[in-house]
Amino acid sequence: MCKKGAKSGVFMKNRSEIEEKYKWDLTKFCKSDEDFYALLQKLENESKKFAKFEGRLGDDKVLLEYLNFKCQVLEEAGKTSYAFLRQCEDRANRAANDMVEKRTIVLTKLDEALTPLENEIDRFSLARLQSLHKNAKFKVYSRYFEATIRHKKHALSKKEELLLSKIGQAMGGAEETFDKISDVDFTFEPILDSKGKKHEFNQSNYSLYVESDDRTLRKNAFTRINAKRGEFINTLASTYISSVKEDCVMAKIRKYKSALDCAITCEEASEEVYDLLIKKVRENVGILHEFFEIKRKMLGLSDFAVYDTFAPVTKGLSEKKYTFDEAIELVKKATAPLGEEYLSLIDRAKNERWIDVFPNKNKYSGAFSSGTEGKGMTPVVLLNFEGNLESVFTLAHELGHAMHSYFSNKNQPFQTADYVIFVAEVASTVNEQLLLNYLLGQAKTDKEKIYFYDYFLRSVRSTIFRQTMFAEFEQFAHETYEKEQPLSPELLCEEYENLNNFYHGKKVKQIPEMRFEWARIPHFYDSFYVYKYATGLISAINISGHVLSEPNFAKKYLEFLSSGCKKDPISLLKIANCDLTQEKTFDDVFALCKDFLKKWEALLKN
Repeated sequence: MCKKGAKSGVFMKNRSEIEEKYKWDLTKFCKSDEDFYALLQKLENESKKFAKFEGRLGDDKVLLEYLNFKCQVLEEAGKTSYAFLRQCEDRANRAANDMVEKRTIVLTKLDEALTPLENEIDRFSLARLQSLHKNAKFKVYSRYFEATIRHKKHALSKKEELLLSKIGQAMGGAEETFDKISDVDFTFEPILDSKGKKHEFNQSNYSLYVESDDRTLRKNAFTRINAKRGEFINTLASTYISSVKEDCVMAKIRKYKSALDCAITCEEASEEVYDLLIKKVRENVGILHEFFEIKRKMLGLSDFAVYDTFAPVTKGLSEKKYTFDEAIELVKKATAPLGEEYLSLIDRAKNERWIDVFPNKNKYSGAFSSGTEGKGMTPVVLLNFEGNLESVFTLAHELGHAMHSYFSNKNQPFQTADYVIFVAEVASTVNEQLLLNYLLGQAKTDKEKIYFYDYFLRSVRSTIFRQTMFAEFEQFAHETYEKEQPLSPELLCEEYENLNNFYHGKKVKQIPEMRFEWARIPHFYDSFYVYKYATGLISAINISGHVLSEPNFAKKYLEFLSSGCKKDPISLLKIANCDLTQEKTFDDVFALCKDFLKKWEALLKN
């Protein structure tokens, strides 16, 4: 669900050398590889049974039988994620790689079996869909029919849907091209530090260099990675423009007002919230400028450049080491306001081996949590725990995802247990905010307090301000095409340069290569996705504030975690007193940012 970069060590243990208690237990998915293949065969056989429902869904009894059978099969299909999880343990494991390939074949057949039946339901009259939505016999499927009604006016005829399905198989190449260019074709020359020493450079170690305390190294890393995009800007722009055109054309074919309208409608979000986010972020961009000025003072620089934004202002805390058991206890202390049940689940996650803890050779890098809906299922978490403070925050983050999955699965039927992307990053970042607050409360020195002020404001900078800037850029690109105005590499670079100047402010020195940075952002190929990072952190800061200041508020928060997708995401957040349609929700977050800046500046005067 979520990946954070992990800086794995050079000397890597083999999987067999990791103690069993630090490996996840996947037997809840499948007891063995043989069990996995038996499940695949069962799914393949059941896929063939869907044909008996074709042309018969006009009968309510048959329709209910189909929907129940579909959910039963999909619940079983969820367990096949065993293959992907096994592959993540060791990506060189041939047996696991074979399982992933065979899983894809079987799930494709299942999807092909369901498509004509789902199209048949899409063609129901509006009156019948509304009747089914209100029918007590179909109560558990009310959200399903809500979605069908919502998208009905965008559905096409059977022949058109079939044609579009076939065309779709030939689309999506822009993202694949981008990935191939970025991950395979790009090579980089070494970069120099302030002493003239060469450093091997690639996209994986880029983050290490931009966080270096060597300013020359930071500048050269920042320049090199964006300059490479500049060398290929015509190709990369053509690739992105193709993706924009695809978004806009598909939205138009399905009769949406715009590509943005399509994305917002499909996830039940709100253009009002999208616009309010941009409005409030722009109004408060001075917070970002003040943050940069404080960093300039801390770094002892006469000027401040864009390549200084990630520079560390304190040392020591990030190098402190924790055992995994210590990290678990630290997360429990931080999340104690959420109650005993929440804390007992963290213990279960450790003791029942929900977590794959340590790095090993060929293991999937970074971290994620995976939740599968179904009776008796519990989530799993993959880490590459290295014992530093970043690893502790990552543990808190992924356990937040896991708790969200657990509570939703426990309290919702299969049909409404899977929460949507819009709220997916809320629980994880609530945990991070609670951990940050706990550590700040435990800080004994000014240096420690400054470290955590900087940590918080760096998160706000990268997740709220930066992602909103990205959202503005992709909105500009799509609206330009929809207005039948030509998109070009120069126009895209010029717009990105203007946005950078606004968000960074006049006092931050830019480099010419920054105008190419947009061409290395992979999320632009999943249009109108990035703004959800910003609304997610705004929601988390808002909710964690309630948790810490209001007695018994944890009950409301756990109700939110338990709600799956039983309501639209904006309404779900309101359960936890987070209303993204109100300016106050945003104002409270920016007020906290200003308070932290004020306290930080006061410490600098001591």
